[in-house]
Amino acid sequence: MDFPIFAYIAILLLAALLSTRLMRVLKLPNVTGYIVTGIIMGPFVFGIFFNNFSFANIEMSPIYQHVNSLGWVSTVALGFIAFSIGTSFKKETLKSVGKRVLVITVLEATGASILVMGALFIAYAIDSSRVSIELVLTLSAIASATAPAATLMVIKQYRAKGPLVNTLLPVVALDDAAALILFAILFQIANGVAGGGSLSFYKMIGKPLIEIAISLGVGVVLGIIIGFINRFFHSRNNKLVLCIFTVFASLGIYFLFKQPYMGGFELSSLLTCMVAGALFTNICKDSDRTLDILDRFTSPIYMIFFVLSGASLDLRVFTGDSWYVVLLIALIYIIFRVVGKYSGAFIGSTVTKCEPQVKKYLGFTLVPQAGVAIGLATTANKMFIEEGAAEAGIMVVAIVLTSTLIYELAGPLISKWALTKAGEITEEV
Repeated sequence: MDFPIFAYIAILLLAALLSTRLMRVLKLPNVTGYIVTGIIMGPFVFGIFFNNFSFANIEMSPIYQHVNSLGWVSTVALGFIAFSIGTSFKKETLKSVGKRVLVITVLEATGASILVMGALFIAYAIDSSRVSIELVLTLSAIASATAPAATLMVIKQYRAKGPLVNTLLPVVALDDAAALILFAILFQIANGVAGGGSLSFYKMIGKPLIEIAISLGVGVVLGIIIGFINRFFHSRNNKLVLCIFTVFASLGIYFLFKQPYMGGFELSSLLTCMVAGALFTNICKDSDRTLDILDRFTSPIYMIFFVLSGASLDLRVFTGDSWYVVLLIALIYIIFRVVGKYSGAFIGSTVTKCEPQVKKYLGFTLVPQAGVAIGLATTANKMFIEEGAAEAGIMVVAIVLTSTLIYELAGPLISKWALTKAGEITEEV
């Protein structure tokens, strides 16, 4: 039975919109509803009604093909997410955050990455047939990312204020930038492993650094260009077009450099968009007005992105003989990422002589993980498929989405508890 793609998109949007009402009742983030909606409306739940209630040859089913054909939405959404992250790096903000926030951000991001890598390398040593090197490196890179939305929601809802909140806000703004850089380095190595062959120093270190440098350079050039052009346009709609141009130009250049005649470089479109966003917000004096309308424009894009992320969860990984491996790796990932985040934040807070409540509770407020992590997992999945390592990509998406559901369910509650224990939530609202 066929199922028109536009009807499918309409159903996805309506179901995701309705899920926000349920999330409000349950007091959970909307992103949780989007992901659950995607899983339910994906090819492995809703889709089996069009595939004779079977997973057999499900790749040929219309729902499965529709989800794959909409993969470009995830690429575009991730570009806008990175651009938005970049716009948070205003000169005034960077000057005010000071040394301690930079130290804490580096330590908590790398702490999560290192502990997850160590734990998964042990799993690799025990059973290398089920836990691959590329899986270890990719999950280690993604572990550093944090989703600020859930924590910020708690802060606003309960009007929390104090030293912990003052430290937390700039840390979560810088955290995803650190995650993008770590991902750019570790995933390039993982991608090289997946591609097979011997890994030279150039492939492991040289090429990733060149790709990062080019990505940053392209972002600088695009940021300067739109900053200059912005002077000739005054309406918010025209300025919005400049932002959209920047994201699509970044993605276009990314795909251009992948071509053999350009050297086959795998640039980071995320870093490019982030740098361009940072320059845009610092060069354009009225950038806040543009960013306000950009948020409204990207809302439905983010919605469909999270829904498609849930729909891409291949439930077959839980039905085979190795389903318990996925759950075990997800458990290892969740536990050691939380320990790494807490340890890194505690050490950074101690070294920079932060207040006692910051030392004790900052790490707990960094538990949530969603948008950027899902986007990085989706990006990794696509690239692994291109390198003939589809199984690793499927595992990465399954593990990240499984952990994201847990993080997004528990994250707000943990953040509220930490802020209450720190004495920065004094009354229920």
